[in-house]
This record gives sequence, structure tokens and C-alpha cells, in this order.
Amino acid sequence: MTRWTLGAVALLLAGTAGAEPYPMAYKADAVAHQLAHVDAATKGGPFKPEWNSLEQFRVPEWFRDAKFGIFIHWGPYAVPAFASEWYSRNMYDPDSASFTYHRNVYGPQSRFGYKDFIPKFTAEKFDAAQWIALFKQAGARYVVPVAEHCDGFAMYDSAVTDWKVTAMGPKRDTAMELMKATRAAGLHFGLSSHRAEHWWWYGVGRAYDSDVNDPRYAGLYGPAAPRTLPGIPDTAPPDPSHLENWLPPSREFKDDWLARTTEIVDKYKPELIYLDWWTSAPGFEPYLRRLAAFYYDEGKRNGQGVAITYKGENFATGSALFDVERGKLDALRLVPWQTDTSVSVHSWGYAQDDEYRSPKSLIDDLIDIVSKNGNLLLNVGPRADGTIPDQAAAVLRGIGAWLQVNGEAIYGTRPWSHFGEGPTTVAVGEKKEVADKPWTPADIRFTTKGDTLYALGLERPRDGAVLIRTLYAGTPYLDRPVANVALVGGTAPVTWRQTADGLRVTLPADPGGAMPYALRITFAAPARVAAR
Repeated sequence: MTRWTLGAVALLLAGTAGAEPYPMAYKADAVAHQLAHVDAATKGGPFKPEWNSLEQFRVPEWFRDAKFGIFIHWGPYAVPAFASEWYSRNMYDPDSASFTYHRNVYGPQSRFGYKDFIPKFTAEKFDAAQWIALFKQAGARYVVPVAEHCDGFAMYDSAVTDWKVTAMGPKRDTAMELMKATRAAGLHFGLSSHRAEHWWWYGVGRAYDSDVNDPRYAGLYGPAAPRTLPGIPDTAPPDPSHLENWLPPSREFKDDWLARTTEIVDKYKPELIYLDWWTSAPGFEPYLRRLAAFYYDEGKRNGQGVAITYKGENFATGSALFDVERGKLDALRLVPWQTDTSVSVHSWGYAQDDEYRSPKSLIDDLIDIVSKNGNLLLNVGPRADGTIPDQAAAVLRGIGAWLQVNGEAIYGTRPWSHFGEGPTTVAVGEKKEVADKPWTPADIRFTTKGDTLYALGLERPRDGAVLIRTLYAGTPYLDRPVANVALVGGTAPVTWRQTADGLRVTLPADPGGAMPYALRITFAAPARVAAR
């Protein structure tokens, strides 16, 4: 059922930019049916939509063991492939380069809007099994496609919207195909939702003659709300860390958001749900509790270990997984967490002429993150035809080749008493990563597995001489002396000695010496007490 007011229609037909959001074409009956299902299912489950209940959440062991996953940003924004995956919004923003590009290439936004890219998004070369084979070769243990980006186009089969991949564009359930291929390969499957930002996403298109103002397309573009509170220019958004200063979403929108997010749980049984940043707006807090209770209960019923990743401060500590976008932490976190970044530097979706990270820089990131009890979710942006750019595939294969040799120091490990040593520091927080950060031979990271300690060097010394200061003779961090040191994946013996100033190791010559290395350190057997 579509809900409209005559005043809103008149406003839009007049081409006036109103100060309020105009009603989107909500499927009210489908939303109400889904929310009734959610509330009924939650009543009988072990988790309640209350923080003291949700804090009983535990990070699943599969996630802690996996360490490395693949994120996939793919949608109609891959058709123009200009600048970034924010093209769907920026093409309507007169202050953006995408606005001018769009007019020059496709014509005025009143005649050719974002909706017109959807028929061109055909995915004719998409092969889920080929994608997953590449991701498995890269060493990934879980895969997380975007279920819906901020553009409002559902990349899954939704009952709550007609603007979906099964009805338009590819006319295939690409999410289902990826789910089946992922699980057939023995990997874990997740989905992401960026729907929350859609509340204000197309608001910039209401200030002039564009197709955003046409009620026929409200199911895609609406509500196109202003981003800021009344009286604050939309061109100067408030601090994203203080979303209480943004225009709060309506109840109808939040109901629709919860219905869409929970239906992907019902249809695809994801083991991880990634939520983008705007769910940290205060109005979403009770809806996040309802989502988490429903999702965690469903995980229990299905025998799955499940998790939600979040940004901001809208989840109670310990009730979900904290995520840092294009950034890191500078110290060990006792609670597991995740970084998400991309093989591409400027965009998450495919963009022409983008730059790509080197395999080494991403392996360095992976090592640093894992040593601090985190996982790396690495994004790939496929083309509109369903192919993965050669540059991205080459980066993935480079990572996979390193993990094939050194994976025992990454997969299934747990953090040591502290993450590492060395002079190089990292900036803390979102969007503060340095794409090719310089490390030194003194930068060492630690992981553990059972009684084995791994020391991973982020930069291989030219002379092969390594000094691990933390492991000096008599260090209180070890309860036994070192018994052996070996190069993971190597056959040549390693020369080492534990001295008063550290563990001194001489690495064997290695043709792959430009890449990070991993040392396997084992210890003397504990003293045994004679049996009486």
C-alpha cells in the first residue's frame, strides 16, 4: 500500500524544494507483516531487546578464527563508475564534480536520473562461483556483499520494495547466488545494510528540477529528507560523530528500515550483518535493540554463530562487534573488533581510473589488525557487467599467495599479552588509514596459537638481522625460555639466541624478502614434578 498526501504531491509537482521529507512509497502492509513476525519471534527467544540482555552476546568462534573476509560493493553506481559509490547522491549535488560530469555525459538530471542507470546494470558476466573461487584463493574465510547501499536499490529479493535486483537490472537474486556459492566453498556468509543513510540521501535533488521530485519514483528516491536540522545549511553538515544534530528519521522510515534488515535474516541466514555509520543516529537506538534481539535469537534457532558489526556508540559495549572504517586501533583490544577497507583507494564501488593498494600494504594491515584482536574485511568493487577488475584480482591473489605460506600465524590465532613492538605508530579512528604506510624492521607483531608464539615482521631487514626486544632473556612476558625459532613456510634453519637485550634472529636469504615474514617460536617443556 502506497501512502501519499495531496499536499506533498502538489509540492513535488510544483518542483518546490520543501523543508520536510516527502513521503516515500512505503509498502505499509509488507512492513507491518514483517515487524509483527519480528516481535512475535523475539518474545520466545533468549535475547530481549534490552541492553542488559544483549550484552550476553558472544563473538562467534568462526569469526575469531577467520581473521580475513571480503566485502563487495556492487550496484547501479557501477554503471557510471565515476569518482565513488556516492555517485547516486553526488550526481544531484550542484557542488559536486559528479553533478557536472553527469550533465556532460548523460544530460540534465530531470531527463536522466539515477533510476535510468538500473536498466544498464545488467551483470551479464556475473558468475558467483568464479567470484568466490577468487576470494578463496585470496585466503578469505567470509564474504559480505552489500544487500542495500544508500542508493535505495535492494541487491536481494525484497518483499518491502519493488526497486530490487530481482525485478530490475540483472533480474536475478545475486545475493542468493553468492550465498550458495560462498557456503558451497566452505566459507561464511554475511550481508551489509547501508539503508539508514537513505533517509537524506537524495535530499540534494529537491532544490531544482530533477527526477527526485517525481512521485512516480518515490519508492527509490524518497523520503529525500534534508540532512540537517531546520535553519542549518545542508551544504555544511554537522559533525558526523554527533548525529543528534541531524534531522531525525521518521517512524515510518525506521519501521521500513527494520523490516528490510530483518527480512535479509529470514531469507539469507547471514552469519554477520554489517551496519553502516548512520545507524548511530539516536533515533535508531530502540530499533537496533529490536534487530539484535531478533537476529541473535534466530542465530540460536538455526545453530549459527552470528554477529552485528557497528560504528559509533549506539550499541552497548559487548553487545555487538565494533568496526573501524578505513582505520585502525593503536593498541590491543580485549574484545574482538573489525576494520573494513578497500583494495581501491578512492571508491568502494568500481570507479574508472581508481588507484589500488599493494598486496604488501594490505598484508601489513592484516598483521597489525590481527595482533590487536581484530579482523580485516577487505572490499572489492566489481564492474557493472559482473567482472572483477584485473588490478583488484591481482591484489587479492598476492595476499592469498602470502597467506598460503604464512597463514598458520594468522588463522585461528589469538592475541598475546600485548600486540607488538616498534617505533611506528598508527592513527586511531575512522578514515585515518595511510594506504602505503612505511614500516621499519623494528616493527614486530605477535599472535599465539596454543603454546606457540608467532612474531611477524612488517618490514624485512636487508641484512636479515632481527632483534625482538620484548623477548629478552628473563622477560616476565614468558614463563619458559625459548627452545626453537623457525621461519614459517621456510626449510632453511634460522640462527637465533636469546640475550639480555632481546631475541636475536638471523633470517635466511629469501627470494620473497620484500614481504612480511613470520617466525614460529616454541618453548622449553615445563618442569615436571615427580609422581609420588
